[in-house]
Amino acid sequence: MKNFKSVLPLLIALLAAFFVASPALAAATPSGAVTKALEEVAGEGRPLSLSLQILILMSLLTVLPSLILMMTSFTRIIIVLSILRQALGLQQTPPNQVLVGLALFLSLFVMAPTISTINEKAIEPYGQDEITIETAIEVSGTVFHDFMIKQTRESDLKLFMDLAKEPAVENPEDVPFSVLLPAYVTSELKTAFQIGFLIFLPFLVIDLVVASTLMALGMMMLSPTIISMPFKLLLFVLVDGWALTMGSLAGSFVM
Repeated sequence: MKNFKSVLPLLIALLAAFFVASPALAAATPSGAVTKALEEVAGEGRPLSLSLQILILMSLLTVLPSLILMMTSFTRIIIVLSILRQALGLQQTPPNQVLVGLALFLSLFVMAPTISTINEKAIEPYGQDEITIETAIEVSGTVFHDFMIKQTRESDLKLFMDLAKEPAVENPEDVPFSVLLPAYVTSELKTAFQIGFLIFLPFLVIDLVVASTLMALGMMMLSPTIISMPFKLLLFVLVDGWALTMGSLAGSFVM
């Protein structure tokens, strides 16, 4: 029971940050009932029963994959790795399962400071009955908010603030999650494609050189891809490409 109680706030923080911050969305989803029940119990000052905790956990598991994609570093990493595989000319190597695994564990590495902060300020105090679950959710949501706001461009924030007709805020902490989430995802996509473009350039140069050479030799029936792929793999190995890619991806996040 103690282990379950200590893990619950970390899981529910993602759900709370997404649904509680947007009442309209929460009401339109199955988790809306969970959020309403949570607010009613909190208002009466009673602790959550075990059955309600299990209900919240089961509701969270249905949306947890989407939250991992939207609120962590996973999106940027998996897109860059996919572009890298395409630039190398490899269709199924590394396999999708390997790319997803790399992206997941690198995301855990990038998110380690955020998870440590949540553990220190929310999970451990809640596990020791020093704070309520509502406070743990609020603290966890604030930590995720700080991480996401640092990775989001001001132009993307302004775009969605204008679309939502939200008034201007003085502090980044005042940006609502309903605006921050789409702005964060948009900013992550933009950053991922910028990194992918830089990765693609050297391999594109190799393709052009090989294609021009084959054309000059009159070997127009020979596919340039077959010739250029070994050179691209050789270049990638010589420069220790995987270490450079992983290090650059991890270093691209503002902490």
